[in-house]
Amino acid sequence: MATYTIFGTGNMANAIGGVLAAGGAAVDHISHEQGAGATITGDVVVLAVPYPAVAEILGAYADQLAGKTVVDITNPLNFETFDSLVVPEGSSAAYEIQRALPDSIVLKAFNTNFAATLASGTVGGSGTTVLIAGDDGDAKAALAAAVIAGGLRAIDAGSLKRAHELEALGFLQLTLAAAEKISWTGGFAVAN
Repeated sequence: MATYTIFGTGNMANAIGGVLAAGGAAVDHISHEQGAGATITGDVVVLAVPYPAVAEILGAYADQLAGKTVVDITNPLNFETFDSLVVPEGSSAAYEIQRALPDSIVLKAFNTNFAATLASGTVGGSGTTVLIAGDDGDAKAALAAAVIAGGLRAIDAGSLKRAHELEALGFLQLTLAAAEKISWTGGFAVAN
């Protein structure tokens, strides 16, 4: 079983860590307070931080991230206006991270989930589903297996190009929740 290092200690970081640990994975966290001096121990690294924090992490840890699978959960919103994404049109945060880390495997996952739905395992009356996009089939399958072992469902959403659509979906869900049109304990569900 893979080991995981999660950048972040907030609600999403803890919810993802809880899912992975429930499936038997070893999980450790790196907090912002630890700065650039921490050591990445996991085979898989989860970036459970706001998108603006990603550049600092990549700059400080690029050498340690080489050869690892990096899971991007960010939604690159303009948090001042909540009306646009801050990546180039047609791109995605995950694609920009992959460009910055050519020796890593980048996956997009968890960005269409709220922490409460990861922790509870449900969205409304449906089971929580984690959508995973990326170009490495083995890395996607391994993350999906860890998510399923943790009690949730997982779907391969396609290549890393699909991160663009996943981020658009995450953007919509976040703006609806911020406007109190949906609950932070709800969100979008995948029904089979």
